[in-house]
Amino acid sequence: MVKLTMIARVTDGLPLVEGLEDGRDVQNVDYYKQQVKALFKNLSRGHNEASRMSVETGPFIFHYIIEGHVCYLTMCDRAYPKKLAFQYLEDLANEFVRVNGSQIETAARPYAFIKFDTFIQKTKKLYQDTRTQRNIAKLNDELYEVHQIMTRNVQEVLGVGEKLDQVSQMSSRLTSESRIYADKAKDLNRQALIRKWAPVAIVLGIVFLLFWVKKKIW
Repeated sequence: MVKLTMIARVTDGLPLVEGLEDGRDVQNVDYYKQQVKALFKNLSRGHNEASRMSVETGPFIFHYIIEGHVCYLTMCDRAYPKKLAFQYLEDLANEFVRVNGSQIETAARPYAFIKFDTFIQKTKKLYQDTRTQRNIAKLNDELYEVHQIMTRNVQEVLGVGEKLDQVSQMSSRLTSESRIYADKAKDLNRQALIRKWAPVAIVLGIVFLLFWVKKKIW
């Protein structure tokens, strides 16, 4: 099952999107998010340049692809099919470039494309149940193979000696970025409520105004 989804710019490790609903059922989810950010930072320094890789971490496994200087990463249970995980990431990459391609290089703040979470959640639901006819067909699709994609351990990727230092350094940054992320989520929810109820308020206002004018005339 897909647990986390994060997207970042490879050139500087800037996080662009994170699944808003992700990780709620994962114990120590912040620890894994810190590992992801450390991985993004490593990629921005030119380390581990494979465009597709799986990275084992505890009971989970990170799968990522790099396309157009953007890294698309998901964390899944180890039992989740590798082929589905990478096809999920391909779907995200195709849509992300289609919608935001011209703005990726100029984005200056973390989580600049937070609205893309709507597509992440919709797509994640399609891939959650591996037993659906759609996903069984994808597993049997011989045109998309993942056997040659390298699998490594997170200690190897981050470096045994550097790993704890990097995760520690990322912790304070994660706190401030999480605040920004939470504020953006509140803004999106507020905007959605306004869009939902504004027409109703306008109609009620017009009805009230007509009633008041009619009452005055009488």
